[in-house]
Amino acid sequence: MKAFKAPNSTLGNLNAEAAATLIAAAADVSLILDEVGVIRDMAFHSDDLARELEGATSWIGRRWGETVTAESRAKVDSALRDAVARATPRWRHINHAAPSGEPVPILYSVVWTGTEGQPGRVVAFGRDLRAISNLQQRLVDAQQAMERDYSRLRHAEMRYRLLFELSSEAVMIVDALSQRVTEANPAARELFGETAKRLPGRGFGELFDAESGPLVRELLSGVRASGRADEMQARLGEQDRDVLVRASLFRQESSAFFLIRLVLVAEEAETPQSRSRARLLTLVEHAPDGFVVTSPDGRVLAANAAFLDMAQLATEDRARGEPLERWLGRPGIETEVLLANLRQHGSVRLFATHLRGEYGADSEVEVSAIAVPNGGSTCYGFAIRNISHRLADTKPGRELPRSVEQLTELVGRVSLKDLVRETTDVIERLCIEAALEMTNDNRASAAEMLGLSRQSLYSKLRRYGLGELDAESGNEE
Repeated sequence: MKAFKAPNSTLGNLNAEAAATLIAAAADVSLILDEVGVIRDMAFHSDDLARELEGATSWIGRRWGETVTAESRAKVDSALRDAVARATPRWRHINHAAPSGEPVPILYSVVWTGTEGQPGRVVAFGRDLRAISNLQQRLVDAQQAMERDYSRLRHAEMRYRLLFELSSEAVMIVDALSQRVTEANPAARELFGETAKRLPGRGFGELFDAESGPLVRELLSGVRASGRADEMQARLGEQDRDVLVRASLFRQESSAFFLIRLVLVAEEAETPQSRSRARLLTLVEHAPDGFVVTSPDGRVLAANAAFLDMAQLATEDRARGEPLERWLGRPGIETEVLLANLRQHGSVRLFATHLRGEYGADSEVEVSAIAVPNGGSTCYGFAIRNISHRLADTKPGRELPRSVEQLTELVGRVSLKDLVRETTDVIERLCIEAALEMTNDNRASAAEMLGLSRQSLYSKLRRYGLGELDAESGNEE
């Protein structure tokens, strides 16, 4: 410790009060002790620390070592011995026992203040270490949490690495930017007849023949742009075998990679998944609802028997290549709306329109559609359900909608005058049915409830075909 050079001239004659003020201001907690370590006086500069050590007022008259935790008593004894021996003071970390049960860490420096031939005093200057201790504890907790996370990551990486290496399916990791192979499992190396050192680093498109290579590179570019998984069939270059290439995109830190799965076409045809797909196609072909697959411009690629029946077509060849709007919706309006929604959202549900047959049949239908990637391009699937049977007849040749949704679906197909008349008929019929139900089919009471004469009620019953009118009611009319 390097002391003041001329304390007598620079500090002057300090009295006890001035010395006490200096000591209290110099530390968060200050203790005045005698030579044997009994606390004679104390001061707190930090109010928060005084509240934490709530029982500190009872320290006066007790030994300093009795106020600290068991592991700090040896440090207290050592600090007192050094102070009495006039040794150079050094800082010691000492924990005080607090009423809350949690130890309060204080950093103490102990100094002898006596003069030769007179009894002296020992002053302990303490700095509050709670903030630093909390930071250290948080650091330890963070380090332990990181260790646990790293351990979980290592275990997860080990499991996925085992799956990657033991998979019977050929799997490769390809860099999305350069389209070069970064990793390949043993099944992939066996498929290409390459060693573990030769395959990584090669361009993925180079592994296929001259015709398939550009198409595979185009597939990967499309997957990277859209973020959607896609697949296509390609031919290996040296092995001269057809494989199904399935690519999906994933990100790792700031880089993007493709997860490539390769399946021999001959093996694909024999897998349970392919058999399930074949059964699904059979079910779609024989489904009671119409199903149509179109190209992005709306031209029919395939159609099932139910759609051919609704469109009054003898064979699928007559539909293939034709625009779907030839039969579905109003030409140039509704089909374009469907296609625009598919391009933007990828799916459409319960779109109400009508379907025209080749020989004049007209059916109310609901359409649900979805866009599906297919080998670098996109095709659209349309499920078409005939809902004409849901609409009840009110007059010969006319259909009476039963709900607000069905009425609004007629906007643009019929005039406003006819639509208002249809709406009035719906409300009138529903009110008459409700009145008859409430009066237990007592027509006189129902007419009174509705504010109608019995003759008017019978007329409306006959108009809507509600109930059976006897001879008496006919005469009253």
